[in-house]
Amino acid sequence: MTTVHPDAGASPYSSPDTEFVPPLADIAAAPVAAPSAPPTAPAPLPSSSELPPLPPMGGTDPSGAPGAPAAPRSGIRRLWRGSAADAAWVRPSLIALLVATAALYLWDLGASGWANSFYAAAVQAGSESWKAFLFGSSDAANFITVDKPPASLWPMEISARIFGLSSWSMLVPQALMGVASVGLLYLAVRRVSGATAGLVAGAVLALTPVAALMFRFNNPDALLVLLLTGAAYATVRATDAASRKWLVLTGVLVGFAFLTKSLQAVYLIAAPTTLRRRLVDLVLAGVAMIASFGWWVALVELWPASSRPYIGGSQTNSVIELIMGYNGLGRITGDETGSVTPGGTGTGGAWGATGWDRLFNASYGGQIAWLVPAALVLGLAVLVVTWRAPRTDRLRASAILWLGWLLLTGLTISFAQGIIHEYYTVALAPAIGALVAIGGATLWRLRDNAAARITLALTVAGSSVWAAVLLSRSADWYPALRYVVGGARTVGGDAAPGDLRPLSPAEGAVVAAAGTDLAWLDLPQADVYRVE
Repeated sequence: MTTVHPDAGASPYSSPDTEFVPPLADIAAAPVAAPSAPPTAPAPLPSSSELPPLPPMGGTDPSGAPGAPAAPRSGIRRLWRGSAADAAWVRPSLIALLVATAALYLWDLGASGWANSFYAAAVQAGSESWKAFLFGSSDAANFITVDKPPASLWPMEISARIFGLSSWSMLVPQALMGVASVGLLYLAVRRVSGATAGLVAGAVLALTPVAALMFRFNNPDALLVLLLTGAAYATVRATDAASRKWLVLTGVLVGFAFLTKSLQAVYLIAAPTTLRRRLVDLVLAGVAMIASFGWWVALVELWPASSRPYIGGSQTNSVIELIMGYNGLGRITGDETGSVTPGGTGTGGAWGATGWDRLFNASYGGQIAWLVPAALVLGLAVLVVTWRAPRTDRLRASAILWLGWLLLTGLTISFAQGIIHEYYTVALAPAIGALVAIGGATLWRLRDNAAARITLALTVAGSSVWAAVLLSRSADWYPALRYVVGGARTVGGDAAPGDLRPLSPAEGAVVAAAGTDLAWLDLPQADVYRVE
């Protein structure tokens, strides 16, 4: 099998800018007052205290009240119908979402062949040698490692040891990580905004084009997204009840993902406990984070260099240099000693032009940017609604969590001058899905307020225009579709400010899904099923 450096050739796929920010102020006409009374000002967006209450776990749809307590369920009935607090449609809908996601990611999976041969060679090596498994070697003889920590290889190598080395045994674990990510995102969003919002968030993640690619490929990004989503769910659980064990789990997952500490900051802001307890818990989470990846770094550094493989991507055979340089700040600054090509600049370079609009250009836009404007607007709307809420308000904490994820990761990708590929944007997909679902559900529950209706309507209409722009970049693929999609969503946007009757949970789910512009419309552009 030929070993090829992952950054030496083309990205795993190739794909052939305007920003929309609707106003958040209430522009509805003020009511007509009696002649003797002064005119009243337009009402602003309501506060979070005006939101209809959700049941403890969001078991019923936000548009309806929780029903009377039911007898506990057990066995197969609980598996199919969920807990007694759940509405009858909740668990079957979740199962349908997960089954559909699995079908999407597993269908014709072997068409990708060995996917990225650089990592496929490492999987082959790890399936034959436990030493190669431990270090992430590119070859069973343990001459050199891949240029990443080996955690992403371990599930594929274990699968190859159990079922034998093949394209399917290597890629099925990646697809299952995608299904698990969708399930975890559902759980994280459901705790805050209800089951319908959780289903919408999961569907957005599952159908995002770049996710549909990377969960069918053998790059490290599948495990990265799974760990990030798991860390976000653990953060939500920790913040809800000031839970130390969940916060420590967050640190462990973030440590394995080799990512920043941004998730734990939400706990510091919103956990319902004293500042001292919050600070102590964060220290413990930091220790857990360092320990979760530090054991492997220490093992590699302390192992005699003469009896282990050379650390690929480093210049001094040091994994610390690899983490801090080539795979760390070097990706931001473009100063990557030993890089296969020079970095990008503000005006262009080997990895493309940098800037705030990078995510919306022809290379990146069709893969991730369908709902980025909507996610930003709806996330900010939640912050406006919860502006005067208590410090421990979990809706605001959730908005901060997902907005922080989206902004931090998005800005890093936008301005990184080192080695970067379009598929790195898969790390944004969970945050986009969560913000669209939580923000949409919040404004929908406040639809009696004109400002909420107008914000939601303009977001839908603006996303329609942006979808037409993205579809126009694939002019040869069903060209009439851009007008159909744009027209359908514009009709929905025009209808939203008007008088609306309360919808049933099923109708609400349909409306929410229709308004989120399911990004699978761009899948053929990425040719995700036959990647070379």
